[in-house]
Order: sequence, then C-alpha cells, then structure tokens
Amino acid sequence: MFDLTLSFDNGPDPATTPGVLDTLARRNVRATFFVIGEKLLDPAARACAERAHAEGHWIGNHTWSHTAPLGLLPGEEAAEREIDRAQGEIGALAHRGRWFRPMGGGGVLGPHLLSGEAAGRLVAGQYSLVLWNAVPRDWADPEGWVETALEQVTQQEWTLMVLHDLATGAMRHLDRFLDAVEDRGGRLEQDFPPDCVPLRNGVAVRGIGHLVTP
Repeated sequence: MFDLTLSFDNGPDPATTPGVLDTLARRNVRATFFVIGEKLLDPAARACAERAHAEGHWIGNHTWSHTAPLGLLPGEEAAEREIDRAQGEIGALAHRGRWFRPMGGGGVLGPHLLSGEAAGRLVAGQYSLVLWNAVPRDWADPEGWVETALEQVTQQEWTLMVLHDLATGAMRHLDRFLDAVEDRGGRLEQDFPPDCVPLRNGVAVRGIGHLVTP
C-alpha cells in the first residue's frame, strides 16, 4: 500500500487542463493545480482554473512568469512580482493555505529555489511552501513517464508527484497511470506529505535554509 497526491504545474492550458479535469472527475480524484499567474490573464485559461476550483481541486501559486528559479532572481521587486502578483491574480480561487510552489528548473530541490527576499516574502505573506518528492519528467518523456512515475510511487509511503497540464501529449496517459496505481493498491490523497511542506502559513515547521540562495 502507498499513498499518492497529484499536483499539476505550469497551467492552466485550455487545450489540456479540461481533459485532465475530465479524467479526475470520472475517478473522483482531487488534486492541486499550481498555476502560473500571467496565464490567468487569458480568459480561457482562467475558466479552466475556475472549473478546477469549482470541482474541489486546490489552486496554488506557481509564480507569475515561471521564467527562472527565484534563487536566480534576487531583489524585492522580483519576489513581489513572482509571488504576490501571482497570488493577487489567483484571487478568490486560492486555497486558504496560500499554497506556493517555486519553480524547480527541472524538478531539482536546492538553494536555487528561493532568494532571501523571496523567502522573506513567503514568511511575511503567510504563504505555505509546497515542494515535491517525485518528478517523472512527463514534459520530457510524454510517452514513457508512466513507468517512471510507477517506480517512484512504489518506492515511498507517500508521494507528492509533479505532473504538468501542458500540451505535450503526456496527459493522454493519465488514465493509464491511475489504473496502474489502483491495481497496485495505491490510495489517492489530496493533502500533502508533511515533509513536503516546510513552511505553513509563514511559519517554518522544518528548516528552509537549504532552499535559499546564500
């Protein structure tokens, strides 16, 4: 037995997100969508986020522009734009936990994730920092990511997986992946593994120094 929490980054994408939502609805699965703030300026993309919210999925902040990890964007202006501007655009769709996921640059955890200013902004704004412990790189391997993902979920008790609702074709295999998870006795959760949330509502419950650029 193992637990799996699904999250989808880098959307919404009007060509892909509705199909992901259809799949999750058929299976009565709830996930979290970490959206890019500037994408919500497109009414069709915002409608996808609104639908996700209405169907019980959580909406989190995945920066305003997703141009570079925040550790490579020092300064208060960049931190305010990438965190607070995105949160403002998400508006009433945002989860009360103020979920924020930094750009990883390929899914890697490390001190490139946050600048000192960004870390300070998360604390001051009472954000919750949501990381991950599985990245099957669906964007790079749209056909073969399912096998990678299955290997990852069976190696730990509770997985918080990063997938992407983007037009790569990868999400055509989401149903197949979830069938395989079910066949292996996996349980789908919406909550996050505690180890993946080192900052909750601005309070550090685990150290985040290793995620901040010196």
